[in-house]
Amino acid sequence: MALPLTKPRILPLAEERRRHQRVRVNLLGRYMLADRREFPCQIIDMSPGGMALVAPVAGRPGERVIAYVDHLGRLEGVIAREINNGFAMTISATVRKRDKLAAQLIWLANRHILNLPEDRRHGRFTPRRPIARLILPNGTNVTCRVIDLSQSGAAVSIAQDLRPPVGAAVTIGKTQGRVVRHIEEGFAIEFTRLQHPDFVEDNVTGE
Repeated sequence: MALPLTKPRILPLAEERRRHQRVRVNLLGRYMLADRREFPCQIIDMSPGGMALVAPVAGRPGERVIAYVDHLGRLEGVIAREINNGFAMTISATVRKRDKLAAQLIWLANRHILNLPEDRRHGRFTPRRPIARLILPNGTNVTCRVIDLSQSGAAVSIAQDLRPPVGAAVTIGKTQGRVVRHIEEGFAIEFTRLQHPDFVEDNVTGE
């Protein structure tokens, strides 16, 4: 595969701070340190050039780190400093990606204020095989019908007496998630981790 001839332009941190202000968020994810150890984390504030994480292991300033953040996908950078119960890291990204992150952060910051529905940035579609296996919070394994599907979640049809409460953890196919709202036919699931568009259908409705 041919490599690009030029490296993407990365904004200096000072310029990034002038362009984008940090916003408070509440996003879950995982991060991997340079020694390839992985840990869960919670992102508490973020801008297109950096973010603060509540994390069990802080790593060292200057250490490379890769984070997988719900709704936002893979982000990488270096640890800038330790903070209380975690660390702050930079985000290495092109100008285009930072502008996209800025738009996503504005949407996330205003979602609850504007009473918008759950994330619709990823196009929803009806799977070819709509029948899936669903593991409920009590461990019961049942069949459900997938109404629609995206990289970040699914809507499923199921009997009302089987609907888990909002916030409950479920597994649909091979994909973990949580119930984010009830709908007339069943409920909506938000996946724990953003799914790859090429594999999401197989992970949810595949055998």
